[in-house]
Amino acid sequence: MIAKLLLQNLIWFGGMGALLFVTAGTLHWPVAWIFLLIFFSAATGTTLMLIRHDPALLEERMKPLVQEGQPLWDRIIMPVFVVVFCVWLALMGLDAVRFGWSSMPLWLEILGQAGVALAMWICYQAFLVNTFLAPVVKIQSERGHQVVSSGPYAIVRHPLYAGALLLFPSTAFALGSWYGLAMACVLIAGLVARTVLEDRELHRHLDGYAAYARKVRYRLVPFVW
Repeated sequence: MIAKLLLQNLIWFGGMGALLFVTAGTLHWPVAWIFLLIFFSAATGTTLMLIRHDPALLEERMKPLVQEGQPLWDRIIMPVFVVVFCVWLALMGLDAVRFGWSSMPLWLEILGQAGVALAMWICYQAFLVNTFLAPVVKIQSERGHQVVSSGPYAIVRHPLYAGALLLFPSTAFALGSWYGLAMACVLIAGLVARTVLEDRELHRHLDGYAAYARKVRYRLVPFVW
């Protein structure tokens, strides 16, 4: 199982690297290598933590993006989101390197790399406490699905999405792409839409979620929304 998971991470690393470096037209793009190193070190660390502490969640995370019991809207959103994400990576390779449309100061790229690291840490904290953090929206009744209110869930109701909210613009800054930053707004809009729909689904079908939502008022950003 460990070998399969590490291979899966390696395939993701290769796929994202290909989207970036092929469109850039060169492997000489240091900030892209740093971004990939941060992203996949964090992803691998999370995977190893789940192998040790929550193999049931890891098994859930390995299931396909379209599943039984998943609402129709999520079956549509997830594949579209993956396609847009891939186009976004390719755009940044074209923008920041091949055609050089964008010029971003070094301090912003450094800030972006720090933002990527912080975003991945936030996601790690969500995985650490929520054993029901499936890749798709569904009520996992077979696993005794219940509300999680500890860790980052005591601050916002969807901390994994909060991490992604930081990850998208941070990645554009890290890779030095203003066009990537503009397209990150499209990803953020999709993320916000999924948050609203998922929150509605949990209110309707997960026992105790309405009471939890009254206690933890903010979905993604403390004191904002």
